[in-house]
Amino acid sequence: MSRIAVVTDSTAYLPPELVAQYGIHVMPQQLIWGDETFMDGVTIDPPTFYERLGRSGDIPTTSQPSAGEFADFFTEAARDADGIVGVFISTELSGTVASALAAQELLPDLPIEVVDSRFTTMGLGFVALAAARAAAEGKGLAEVAASARELVPRVNVLFIVETLEYLHRGGRIGGASRLLGSALRIKPLLHLTEGRIDALERVRTKRKAVQRMLEVMAERVGNAPVHAAVIHANVPEEAARLREQVRERFPYTELHLVELSPVIGTHVGPGTVGVAFYTGEGE
Repeated sequence: MSRIAVVTDSTAYLPPELVAQYGIHVMPQQLIWGDETFMDGVTIDPPTFYERLGRSGDIPTTSQPSAGEFADFFTEAARDADGIVGVFISTELSGTVASALAAQELLPDLPIEVVDSRFTTMGLGFVALAAARAAAEGKGLAEVAASARELVPRVNVLFIVETLEYLHRGGRIGGASRLLGSALRIKPLLHLTEGRIDALERVRTKRKAVQRMLEVMAERVGNAPVHAAVIHANVPEEAARLREQVRERFPYTELHLVELSPVIGTHVGPGTVGVAFYTGEGE
């Protein structure tokens, strides 16, 4: 039986117990703050990040690992494996896939499949989990990669930000840029589509935006059981309430609650809440 190592990056926000259960290897993204460079979730954690963000006048930037760093990472991950499937953040949001592909060129003797998830947060996490679950069943390299790619069009990520300013400053605002002029008067409901951030609807208040987000989720899943995750940036109580609403409203196969790490928190800003989900149909 072949053994395929599954790797992803730190913006997947997979719960630690799932990372351990499936032996998933997580490559940290990088946060650059002035003359300091941090490893996402390793040398800076969310509480430290959000506390510093609140008192600092400087907004950090982010960067993906280099091809050389990926080559070392892949080599270590493959120590007890026959091949690697890497599932990473959308190419529309990061150069991570490009770095991983460059590393693949440096390792011609190591079987590697690189998958563009077209998402981040638990949208990416669910795609990586699909690969890990296929690998746990003993599937080969091509089948594990196919399991990830086949899930991509079924995944949804919806979210609400307190302000569009962070997305604007970080250059990740995408199609939501058309809302900038009215940003002070609305709480836009955003989504990831075709790998990019775009505006789904304009809503007047955050409370109404959350309710609309749940309505959209219901429209998309119907009565099918869902794999779902609630995501948040430094608003744990809001997120807990949202998780209870999801729990009460939808039949679910799995339901997670995850906090956004510094790298994505930099781009969406504190106060962000959202949901990532897909239906269990076709499994």
